[in-house]
Amino acid sequence: MEREVSVDGLKIRYLEEGSGMPVIMLHGASLGSSADVFERHLGKLAAAGFRAVAYDQPGFGLSGTPEDYTLAYRTRFLPDFMSAIGAGQAALIGHSQAGGIVVQTALDHPDRVAKVLVVCSGSLLQGLPGFDQPGGHGGGEGSDAPPTLEDSRKLLESNLYNKALITPEVLEKRHSMSLGQNLERFLERSRVVEPKRTGPRLWERLMEVRAPLLLLYGKQDRNQAAEKCAVLKEQMPELRLEVIDKACHMLMWDVAEIYDRKAVEFLKE
Repeated sequence: MEREVSVDGLKIRYLEEGSGMPVIMLHGASLGSSADVFERHLGKLAAAGFRAVAYDQPGFGLSGTPEDYTLAYRTRFLPDFMSAIGAGQAALIGHSQAGGIVVQTALDHPDRVAKVLVVCSGSLLQGLPGFDQPGGHGGGEGSDAPPTLEDSRKLLESNLYNKALITPEVLEKRHSMSLGQNLERFLERSRVVEPKRTGPRLWERLMEVRAPLLLLYGKQDRNQAAEKCAVLKEQMPELRLEVIDKACHMLMWDVAEIYDRKAVEFLKE
C-alpha cells in the first residue's frame, strides 16, 4: 500500500505491507532510484510477520525536495522518519549508498536499531587498503542530459546480472523516475560537498555495531566488490559477510529467492 507522511516539512512517499516488527528499507542513489526497488520484497517480509516499509528518501522518487542535498542530511533524516511512522525501533536494510546510512544510524542510535542488513554497498567499502578510490559522489550515474529510454535500459543492465528482469513495465517505471524534477535533484546531489569526515572510515567501525549485522554482496557487482569483500573479511573474520554468485548490484532482484530467504532468516534470528 502506498502512503504519505510529513517529516521535517517534507511530504514523504512510502510503501507498506504487513504488521509486526518494522523493517525499513532504503534505496540507493542512482538516477531513478526509489522505494520501488523493494516493491517485490514487501510481501515476503509481511508474510514472515514483519511490517515492511520502503520509502522514497528526500529528493528521490515522489518525495519532497529538501534544502540540504547531502548524504549526511539523509542519514539524520532516517530516525525522524522512523518516529513519524511510529517505529520506535526497527530493523534497517540499506542498498548501495544507503548501506552507509543504516550502519551510521545503528552506530548513532543503537537503542533504535534491531538489525542491520547491508546490500551491495560499494561506498561502505571505500578506503579498504590496496584499492584505488573512485571519484564522484558515491552512488550515482548519469549525465546532465535527460536520459532516453535506452539510456535507462543501459543503466539497469549495468546493475543486473539477469538482464531478462528488465521488463517493459520495470523499464518504464525506472525511466519515469529519472526525468524532470528527479533529474534536477540528481544533478544537485552530484554537485554537493559533503561535510568532511574525521576519524576512522565507516567500514572500520562495523564491529562496533551492537545490533546483529549482515552484509550481502553480488559476486559480479561493480568496482571490484567481491575482491574488496575478501579483504574486508580478512580484516574482520567475525564479520557476517556473504558474496552471492550470479548477482550484480541489484542483488535483491538477481537472486530474489535467495535474498528473501536470507533476509527473513536473519531478521527472525
